[in-house]
Amino acid sequence: MLEQWLPNVNWENIWEATIETLYMTSISVVATFILGILLGLLLFLTAKGNLWENKMVYTVVGAFVNIFRSIPFIILIVLLIPFTKALVGTMIGENAALPALIIGAAPFYARMVEIALREIDKGVIEAAKAMGAKTSTIIWKVLLPESMPALVSGITVTAIALVGYTAMAGVIGAGGLGNLAYLDGFQRSREDVVLVATVVILLIVFVIQFVGDFFTNKLDKR
Repeated sequence: MLEQWLPNVNWENIWEATIETLYMTSISVVATFILGILLGLLLFLTAKGNLWENKMVYTVVGAFVNIFRSIPFIILIVLLIPFTKALVGTMIGENAALPALIIGAAPFYARMVEIALREIDKGVIEAAKAMGAKTSTIIWKVLLPESMPALVSGITVTAIALVGYTAMAGVIGAGGLGNLAYLDGFQRSREDVVLVATVVILLIVFVIQFVGDFFTNKLDKR
């Protein structure tokens, strides 16, 4: 039945492309989560009135974040070709997509982290300071735990965006479902291949959203 409706679909290729997409997404989500939290914390802590208030650092980090989150992803990939080649040694394959995926997503997530931290009740931070808590203690015991539901919600949105980024990266040979849909589907006029690749991408997005909502609700103590 499936062969009749989807005559051009090679399920082995679909499975391989799905694994590549999941690989690119998972690695880039983990790296984005770590880098985004570091950048977001730096933005929050160096902002006016906060623990490490430093206008120069805040301006420099803020400019970096704003620049890289504003560049369209497909252009960012092209701009990073020399850097990617130096780092990975090639522009083809799923590993070659990782630098652009991480650099494109981390600044976007960093702003979400900064917003989440700003929403924490100032009184909680002031109480911790009054009790003599060190900055590291405030970060680990107050800032991160209090903002965790928003951080998880933010990384869920970012992970979904990264799935879309992997599809765009596939157009220039990075592998994954985007690469399969473009080369094996679109360029060969095989609409069934494009359809199946799209459905699989949608399923991945739905799973990410479900898991993200589940953990956000678990962590939200309100």
